[in-house]
Amino acid sequence: MLHLYYGDGKGKTTAALGLLLRAAGAGWSCVLVQFLKDWDSGELRSLEHLPGVTVLRGKASGAGFAKDMSPEQLDETRAIHEENLRRASELCRDGGLLVLDEAVDAMRLGLLGEDSVRALLDGPRDLELVITGHGAPSWLAERADYITEFVKRRHPYDSGVLARRGVEW
Repeated sequence: MLHLYYGDGKGKTTAALGLLLRAAGAGWSCVLVQFLKDWDSGELRSLEHLPGVTVLRGKASGAGFAKDMSPEQLDETRAIHEENLRRASELCRDGGLLVLDEAVDAMRLGLLGEDSVRALLDGPRDLELVITGHGAPSWLAERADYITEFVKRRHPYDSGVLARRGVEW
């Protein structure tokens, strides 16, 4: 089944990783692909200790946010993202849980091909798939079995409080 977690509220990745934790505890093979992220975080350190969990991530060396990337960094990041999706698809060929964290935003920015994601959805497999991002493209929403919208009502960042280790990362 397809889970779509989207919106401007905090907690999309946390919810996806909660499902991954549950699936790993049930003995499932789990793959997490993080698009647009390459910084250290507490959850990644925890995932390192779980058997059956694979984490794929990365972007161009020295690249910050997509808006600040050079054309070369954009190309390199796009190639990394496409390769990670290909590898994840191969790792999940026999089923399990696949989390595509920030895939919606990577597609919106042109750093992940929509056709690649559609091909994954059309593939024959017994796969639980979670896709996160800020938006909900209509073609993805139409295919989703679960749709959860995260709405921000208030966030400390709006008052100048930066992301805090152990809470936001």
